[in-house]
Amino acid sequence: MRRENQSSISKFLLLGLPIQPEHQGMFFVLFLVMYLTTVLGNLLIILVIRLDPRLHTPMYFFLSHLALTDVSFSSVTVPKMLMNMQTQDQSIPYAGCVTQTYFFIFFACIDNLLLAVMAYDRYVAICHPLHYAIIMREELCLCLLVVSWLLSCAYALTHTLLLAQLSFCADIIPHFFCDLAALLKLSCSDTSLSELVTFTAGAAVVIFPLSGILVSYGHIGLSILKVPSTKGICKALSTCGSHLSVVSLFYGTSMAVYFSSSSGQSHDKDIIASVMYTVVTPLMNPFIYSLRNRDMTLALGILFRNINIFSK
Repeated sequence: MRRENQSSISKFLLLGLPIQPEHQGMFFVLFLVMYLTTVLGNLLIILVIRLDPRLHTPMYFFLSHLALTDVSFSSVTVPKMLMNMQTQDQSIPYAGCVTQTYFFIFFACIDNLLLAVMAYDRYVAICHPLHYAIIMREELCLCLLVVSWLLSCAYALTHTLLLAQLSFCADIIPHFFCDLAALLKLSCSDTSLSELVTFTAGAAVVIFPLSGILVSYGHIGLSILKVPSTKGICKALSTCGSHLSVVSLFYGTSMAVYFSSSSGQSHDKDIIASVMYTVVTPLMNPFIYSLRNRDMTLALGILFRNINIFSK
């Protein structure tokens, strides 16, 4: 690791993915296709929800913002990674690194909170169907969305301000983006406060939304058990299947990143887990919601038919 005078560091070097030079071109094309699919797929979901009046409901309102967050989350790291692979220039300015860290934390936190809000929406829809329109009114939806954005902004800003106070004695980041944990290891300042905030606030940002999701689906499960007909059970499950799949994918990859970094495993395994979290998860969400959701499938079919008609 290269040591520098702490005042002279104006940029960092990202080591990138553990790929052999002869395979760089193949992986560049692979990640480029995955990124473009992520962007187009999530933007298509947003477009369909905006154009189809039947999807102007709280569930799809939150889904459209989840899709926007996924595009933004992926765009924080993947374009820079692709540029580094193509140009072989691994450097990133200090300000750019801190900015990337901020937006990475920001959009990851919003993703987390939106999944909890969507679980609450499903809880109200299934457990209190007669009062759904009254409870999930437009004002509450906007309030939940704004609170999610403000909490995420405050959480990311706290980490970024603490990071900006640190001095760095090394400039090589063994990752493909400016990961907060990797940056703290490069600091020659006292990082105990940053680590404390990461542990306490980070745990709260994960535990509280996850607890809300588990409680919501616990109540949903109890309500489903009270439904006498199999048809009613299938209908209830069909409204939750897509969301449950996304939650499992999001928290599954998040835990993989956490355990790979905290268990002292090799940097390669940590990077692979991070790729799953930052690249694969945003890529899969549009497919999950379009293939497992009947309303979305129907709306997409109508959109493509209309496009086909206009093209003729």
